[in-house]
Amino acid sequence: MEHPEIIRIPRDQHPVSRKQISESALKVLYRLNKQNHEAYLVGGGVRDIMVGIQPKDFDIVTDATPEEVRALFRNSRIIGRRFKIVHVVFGREIIEVATFRAGAEDAVDRGHGDSHKRSDTGMLLRDNVYGSLEEDIIRRDFTINAMYYTTSDFSLVTLATSLDDLDARQIRMIGDPDQRYREDPVRMLRAVRFAAKLDFSIEHATAAPIESMAHLLDNIPAARLFDDVLKLFMSGYGVRTYQRLQEYGLFRHLFPHTQAVLDQAPDEQYEALILSALKSTDDRIARDKSVTPAFIYAAFLWPVVETQTLSNRNAGTPPIPAQQQAIQEAISLQGQRTSIPKRFQFTMRDIWELQSRLPNRQGNRAERLVTHPKFRAAFDFMLLREASGVDLDGLGQWWEDYQNADEQSRQQMVGALGGQRRKTRTRRKRPAL
Repeated sequence: MEHPEIIRIPRDQHPVSRKQISESALKVLYRLNKQNHEAYLVGGGVRDIMVGIQPKDFDIVTDATPEEVRALFRNSRIIGRRFKIVHVVFGREIIEVATFRAGAEDAVDRGHGDSHKRSDTGMLLRDNVYGSLEEDIIRRDFTINAMYYTTSDFSLVTLATSLDDLDARQIRMIGDPDQRYREDPVRMLRAVRFAAKLDFSIEHATAAPIESMAHLLDNIPAARLFDDVLKLFMSGYGVRTYQRLQEYGLFRHLFPHTQAVLDQAPDEQYEALILSALKSTDDRIARDKSVTPAFIYAAFLWPVVETQTLSNRNAGTPPIPAQQQAIQEAISLQGQRTSIPKRFQFTMRDIWELQSRLPNRQGNRAERLVTHPKFRAAFDFMLLREASGVDLDGLGQWWEDYQNADEQSRQQMVGALGGQRRKTRTRRKRPAL
């Protein structure tokens, strides 16, 4: 088959410098080169340097097999079953090393077609043929990710069109977009993610099939989609990503029940809540503060929980069981699209259940609530609800004041609500017989 033109750019004609590459990645590159192996820094690490972003992760490709890489680095381990890769561990930093791979068409040309098994929809189920540098470049998804930097002569190897697409600030698929999306529907999510991260446009031919092919995401395993959702919304540009997903009709295939509520909601409070949660997460990431998927998922699924709770109550179910049933149903339904680990489910439940408990502050309830392990997350979630337009009668400000008040002021605040602090009852000891 005919391949796009591949070019090699000498050191003095590109901006990639070793100063922008982690020492760990350089150690891996140097050692592989010393053992007469080809080795290149590839993909996002090179792309980000080219557009002026300091990379966070560094991936390497080589002609060495996983077993050969493992033998060179005692601090490494081989992972994966379909296609083995090597993780070289330097403290908290992991350098991922993969062997050059051939794309589906190249594998067929070389007589390895059986190694690229496809589903009835054209999705690649097995993709495990080693290849050459040129074949590895062609099998990359987008032109801006097909960039390879080597420390052997400090040159940059890439497609002739890659630099043009970088200059034009656009995401372009390598090969036929329709076929590449069928091979791996997650590439549609990657196109949107890179466009949001880099603030690029998606080239017309690359964007055109997305909306009509979005349904192919329904065939992706729920566990894999969970990981991709984290990449979409936990990388610091969640607001732009959500807007792009909605633009191309992809969000409804990640959160179908949430989208169903958004489509029927009479106002935009739920979408405002989702955008507020994403903005809050983006801001925390920008300030290097911790974030949890549980908070984002709590925002995404809250429309489902609240509407189903109301439906249950209208059917005669008491308030607490109505909410508990709604929570279970929301998590169960979403789990069919993106699996949610139990540890995050527990936090989501706490955030949701506390929303109905936070208004009840009489007696010693306020004191008990403020010491709840997930109080702060639930409080922040309540503030987002207020910011999205939900009238909670000043509840957010009351809890803000309560957290900052001393003991006496707290008692006065609770007393003003009409409730009184419960006195602790001392159990009398029975007289000795």
